[in-house]
Amino acid sequence: MELPHIKHVPKHKTFTLLFLLFILANCGVSFPSEPQGKRQWNMTSNVEEVAGKSYDYIIVGGGTSGCPLAATLSHNFSVLLIERGGSPYGNPLVIDRRYYGFPLLQKDNHHMTVAQRFTSQDGVSNVRGRVLGGSSAINGGFYSRASDEFVDKVGWDKMLVKEAYEWVESKVVFPPYFLTPWQSVAEFSLLETGILPYNGYSLEHLKGTKISGSVFDGFGQRHTSADLLEAGNPQNLTVLVNATVKSVIFHHNGDKSETSAKGIKFIKSNGSLDETYEAYIKKPKNSTSRGDVILSAGALGSPQILLLSGIGPKEQLKSFNIPLVHEMKEVGQGMQDNPCIAILVDSKPENRLPDPPQIAGITEDFKIIIEASILPLSINESRVNIAAKIAMPFSKGYLELNNTDPNLNPSVKFNYLENENDMQECVKMTKLLNRIARSKSIAFFLGESGQNKLASTEIDLRKFCKKNVRTIYHYHGGCSVGSVVDKNYKVYGIKGLRVLDGSTFSESPGTNPMATLLMLGRYQGLKILQEREAYSC
Repeated sequence: MELPHIKHVPKHKTFTLLFLLFILANCGVSFPSEPQGKRQWNMTSNVEEVAGKSYDYIIVGGGTSGCPLAATLSHNFSVLLIERGGSPYGNPLVIDRRYYGFPLLQKDNHHMTVAQRFTSQDGVSNVRGRVLGGSSAINGGFYSRASDEFVDKVGWDKMLVKEAYEWVESKVVFPPYFLTPWQSVAEFSLLETGILPYNGYSLEHLKGTKISGSVFDGFGQRHTSADLLEAGNPQNLTVLVNATVKSVIFHHNGDKSETSAKGIKFIKSNGSLDETYEAYIKKPKNSTSRGDVILSAGALGSPQILLLSGIGPKEQLKSFNIPLVHEMKEVGQGMQDNPCIAILVDSKPENRLPDPPQIAGITEDFKIIIEASILPLSINESRVNIAAKIAMPFSKGYLELNNTDPNLNPSVKFNYLENENDMQECVKMTKLLNRIARSKSIAFFLGESGQNKLASTEIDLRKFCKKNVRTIYHYHGGCSVGSVVDKNYKVYGIKGLRVLDGSTFSESPGTNPMATLLMLGRYQGLKILQEREAYSC
């Protein structure tokens, strides 16, 4: 069945409302925040409230990992969480399930839109989250834990990982109270095609077909990572929105043998690059232990800030007249995205309501993951699609600066399908998608058949893959553990500086990464608290 509050709304009224919301958002009109009293922690866009002040921890990026990290650290320490975007609260394009996908259609409007567009050097269009909550505020809301094998491989504490997942799930994750008609059809089509066994509802990463959790609740409301800030200590937590970090401030000891992160330089997101403000890390009295600047700005943002701060390849920094603080050739290297092929199964656009994915099909070797959704093309048209991604690609690329403006995108190339293993896997998943698209379940749902007759020769399928490869928005790398940061996410060669987000992953967790990134913020926050407690003993 449809969502209760959608079911009886005439379509022309729904899309009239969509049109008005879309126009308002594109004109830079801000939406009211949630009613006062519902949010306990301090959120401000007034840089003067923060400028010149000191905190135990400064977290750069209020996204998927940054918010749970800030909430956790605030229990014992003062925390400044700084986010370049605005608040998600009160914006129906973010919060309301009916408008899923609409932020991706908005024109990038002078730092105001919640999604920032970028096109990789591969020619593939993509987006970054630019809002408190990060990409958890604009994605499909699909929640699935990483496999035990992945947890073992990266060396995390299994019991603490389980505790961190459960903490997140108790606050922002919901089982589907029903499946939409299209999701039910997708489920049957996967089973019909042989994606077995059927696992029903599960948060685990399992082969076969399953229903997963979602950050959309039963009323169709999205719960972003920003909601996790409610679990923090409001007396210790300051959230500055609409402020963009330019660089990290460093301190060198007398003989310059040790470099430490001292604070950050930042600007108003819609202000001048020359009007700079600063915030600092507090040094506790009678203690050698102090807090950190922690970059949680995402797979593009964190390596970009390191480079702008003078940490990276010497020649690249020199070309932008950025003073070298610490040479590290690995910054920006190992960029990776999961290659995706999406097939439209309906013959033409319709005015169906957008529908985020609830079903996943995971092949027996765990190398291909299939999801289905209905995505808007405009304010009154949408298309039904099924999409598959290569879960563990081999191809890797790099990120470099385009300029020294932190508001603008760096240059990134993912080298989609460059590795022959990836190309072979793409051919395999394209054949699988074609079988699913031609299933009886989908034909019955659409009332049509014979769609997507793809060429069957190996050469034609390889050409199809190369031409149609796209993103599924699961990119990562650039600050990988073992090359840029150590196992505790501390930047090599710099004291008091960490990176904690998807940029630290040298490979994908396989499934949708949101759950793992939410968990990681909580997990590493607990680890840091344990570390500080050990210092005080």
